[in-house]
Amino acid sequence: MKTIEHSYGADLSWPENLARQFGGKVEGNFIIVPEDIHTGTRYFLEIEPGVVAYYIDVEYNRNLHLIQKNTNQNFVGYYYNLTDGEATVNTHNFMYNVSRWQYNLSIIDSSLDSDYNVKKGSKTYALIIFIRKDIIESYTKQHDINLPNISQLIDPAKNTMIRFDRMSSESYHLLDDLRKLKVGGAIFDLYLTGTVHLLISNYLKKISTKRIIMQTVNQQDLAQIITTQMNLIKNIENHFPSIKSLAENANMSESKFKNLFHKITGDTPNVFFMENKLLLAKELLETKQLSISQVSDQLHFTNNSYFASKFKEHFGLSPKNYIQEL
Repeated sequence: MKTIEHSYGADLSWPENLARQFGGKVEGNFIIVPEDIHTGTRYFLEIEPGVVAYYIDVEYNRNLHLIQKNTNQNFVGYYYNLTDGEATVNTHNFMYNVSRWQYNLSIIDSSLDSDYNVKKGSKTYALIIFIRKDIIESYTKQHDINLPNISQLIDPAKNTMIRFDRMSSESYHLLDDLRKLKVGGAIFDLYLTGTVHLLISNYLKKISTKRIIMQTVNQQDLAQIITTQMNLIKNIENHFPSIKSLAENANMSESKFKNLFHKITGDTPNVFFMENKLLLAKELLETKQLSISQVSDQLHFTNNSYFASKFKEHFGLSPKNYIQEL
């Protein structure tokens, strides 16, 4: 496994060092990486002062461990990651698999260190946007996005910007359209710039409609919440445990636990558990090896009717109709 320690930023101070860590070089806006590590493209572009796009479309030829320790903590990274294979993000005492939980969009404050591990044979298509925190504030004003308490949101003393989320279908299609273009040159840069502005606008509009929890998050608290998620996923076939027991296991009060969980995932623990239970139910139905009743029983739904109602509420089709659509 090759290990690379590096930093990012909302300027162009980092590509040269990252290229050297890979044993490669920078040519124009491309980071050229030796083919024994991976094949494909790494491309960066300053969209405007304080906003940098990092485009990745590669296939890994060896295991890779990227350690991110940012020296500048005045920016946020928006990680749109469509990895096909095995890739995990971990820090200190926790690890999460992006594809397993379908968290293909991560918003990570530059104050938080992280490790990225990817296995040989995996393919990554990702667009990462690094944006200075003060640019976020000016962006909301320029685009008439009503984001309450924006000055507190970007204040590192009052709030840590962290969210593991799922990108919208619109964002997915924007990335898919961008991937069809030849990388580099004026036309691609124009499309990339437009895509970055649309992705930023879409996400800020999305979070402006939700309750935003202002709270600082340290590595230990983050580890406890992710550990809780991992345990909920591990026991997804069982009944939902009580909030009291989850908070006790996380060494937090119930109010702190619920606020942190919602801040980091955008969901309550109950909703997170049910959504992932329904995703597993959908996977089981797709195999056509179990009946609807058997899936309901295996996942410990109260009864078949309750399972059908929750499934339809989430996916828009009853389990029976979903099987027919398959």
